[in-house]
Amino acid sequence: MNRIEEFLTVLESERRYSSHTIAGYRQNIYAFFSWLEVDAESFDAESITRDNITDWAIYLFEKQGLKATSVNRYLASLRSFWSWLRKCGYANHDIMRGVSTFKTPKRLPTFVPDSRMMDVVEELKEDIASDDEVRLRDALILLLIYTCGLRLSELVEANREDVASDFSSIRVMGKGGKQRVQPIVKPLGEILKKYFSQNSSQNICTGQKKALILSKKGERINRRAVQRIVERKLKCYGIQGKTSPHVLRHTFATHLLNEGADLREIQELLGHSALRTTQVYTHTNIESLKRVYHRAHPRETNE
Repeated sequence: MNRIEEFLTVLESERRYSSHTIAGYRQNIYAFFSWLEVDAESFDAESITRDNITDWAIYLFEKQGLKATSVNRYLASLRSFWSWLRKCGYANHDIMRGVSTFKTPKRLPTFVPDSRMMDVVEELKEDIASDDEVRLRDALILLLIYTCGLRLSELVEANREDVASDFSSIRVMGKGGKQRVQPIVKPLGEILKKYFSQNSSQNICTGQKKALILSKKGERINRRAVQRIVERKLKCYGIQGKTSPHVLRHTFATHLLNEGADLREIQELLGHSALRTTQVYTHTNIESLKRVYHRAHPRETNE
């Protein structure tokens, strides 16, 4: 096993990274060695320099036309790999020190306004009432993300046994193998009951753990399939702009904030390790600010 694969094994076994994240690390690290024209199986860490890293980053940005966020992802993978090499004694110098990330414009979370999301939930009731298992599953996907704030990876990797026996909560494996228990509202619990009863005979996933969300073939659904389902359903219901699963997660957090939830509580529900990650949602609290304005501003209260 070469050094790269050894590192990826650590990410999987010790840091509990998802298979999707590990695949990203693998692609990013091997891409660097391919560009450098160095054998990834037997490279000499001491022969690689900071200038190599900088030149590669510039190549990705200027020649390959990658966005700054994408280049930074490549650099982050290599930085993590090199830190591990040094920790294990495979490298003596830190070639990543002094390598700056590319500046990126601060993007604010996209979310579906409260009133529009309620329209979507209302539209989903027809799918929920249907005897069509696929329609029920698709509705469940949207509602699990929106009402529980799940990440795409958390939804895909969830198992039936993660749902409490009374359907009041779901155990979630977050980033870095951190577990949290997410409450399930009663209407969603009823939908889960119906979904379980409908597909119990079709769950053919091997092993003791059974996937929560299944494909049409009765196997664990993949990320891309969930993305397509969410995008198709939201566009079908007239949602404009970005329509990804993460938009529903942003919507979950934004609506909680608008209704007065504490930022630290939202942090726990989202599975954020740092509060500053959650604080990005404070700018979206426009609806709450409008209510305060209309209630308290003298131009609104005086005739």
